[in-house]
Amino acid sequence: MPMFFDPMMLLFLAPALLLSFGAQWMVKSAYDKMSRVRASMSGVQAARRILDSNGLHDVAIEQIPGQLSDHYDPRAKVLRLSPDVFQGNSMASVGIAAHEAGHAIQDAKRYAPLVVRNLAVPAANFGSSIGTIMLMVGMMMAFTALAPLGKYVFLAGIVAFGMTVAFQLVNLPVEFDASSRAKVELVNLGIVSGPELPYVSKVLNAAALTYVAATLQAVLTLAYYIFRFMQASSRN
Repeated sequence: MPMFFDPMMLLFLAPALLLSFGAQWMVKSAYDKMSRVRASMSGVQAARRILDSNGLHDVAIEQIPGQLSDHYDPRAKVLRLSPDVFQGNSMASVGIAAHEAGHAIQDAKRYAPLVVRNLAVPAANFGSSIGTIMLMVGMMMAFTALAPLGKYVFLAGIVAFGMTVAFQLVNLPVEFDASSRAKVELVNLGIVSGPELPYVSKVLNAAALTYVAATLQAVLTLAYYIFRFMQASSRN
């Protein structure tokens, strides 16, 4: 029974880990390259124009520390941008800022997958914290004399972690849709021209791969624990 390191888990997660490493490299490479391609305005200016053109004058924009820490807070109705995106006037900056503004538009329009994602946040947090602990404890118990009780704890952990997987699956269309909205807004508002759009797409497409990798990792992690649960059940 794997106590600390299980080669089988590495085997399950290998595709997701490889994709994750590749996606991170692509994001950094695309961001570095597109940071050197000038845009007509800064990230904060682009985000403000997109928000205002959609009637979202009440959505504030704040600068926060970190790199690529950009996000939209639907509870506070605030778009938060990292310094490089907030102040930068590059294709990378306006692309990322527009993506986050896309989330604000989704929120205003009550985009169904976003509504579901927001509602699923507490369950996803529970699944990734308490659920993970239950999985580890249940798996250890399932291979000992406490197997009858351990299997119930193990199964409860699988269900709890499944909430995290469901969150990741719902999150994918939310992120892809935000990028699609960003591209449309950037071109329609004249922030970038049609020929310049591929520059923005390089950054957004690379970022999208990170969400795909995270989802794949969650799915394969769940598959691993289901495999171990079935293995433990067959022993008893």
